[in-house]
Amino acid sequence: MTDAIRIEPIREDHVEGFRDALDIVASERKYLIFLEAPPIEAMLAFVRGNIAGGHPHMVAVADGKVVGWCDIRRGSRDAEAHCGTLGMGIIPGYRDRGLGRRLITAVLDAARAAGLHRVELNAHADNFRAIALYERVGFEHEGIARHAVRIDGHYIDSVKMALLFE
Repeated sequence: MTDAIRIEPIREDHVEGFRDALDIVASERKYLIFLEAPPIEAMLAFVRGNIAGGHPHMVAVADGKVVGWCDIRRGSRDAEAHCGTLGMGIIPGYRDRGLGRRLITAVLDAARAAGLHRVELNAHADNFRAIALYERVGFEHEGIARHAVRIDGHYIDSVKMALLFE
């Protein structure tokens, strides 16, 4: 039941659970460019950087366990500081329950409040469920990067999408 799942801003005490969730989704080898989660120290640095930099980063927590995340990392150069790149994932067993929409809506609300103007993302072209979600919340297609990802010798096109806040 998604009502029992809390959507909340990430905190340092979520790092281990966030890493575990990322590792689970990465190990499926079909949704992310990560094939395994980075070391815990790298994850901690990423989360600390998001918190310190005001980058929107939400996690979904069920029974004390991180079961999904959505984050937007703002561009690091002044000319790109109005833009952010979105990443997200939900572990198996929690998909197809509206959780993705709850996560992305929360992080987009935070991005708008943080003054972002553009949010962009790349989705594997064969990830139809994610692409449909992104379209439902207002992302538009900007193009295809052919053979942008290679996993286990198999090339995957990447769909470039973006949402502009007016």
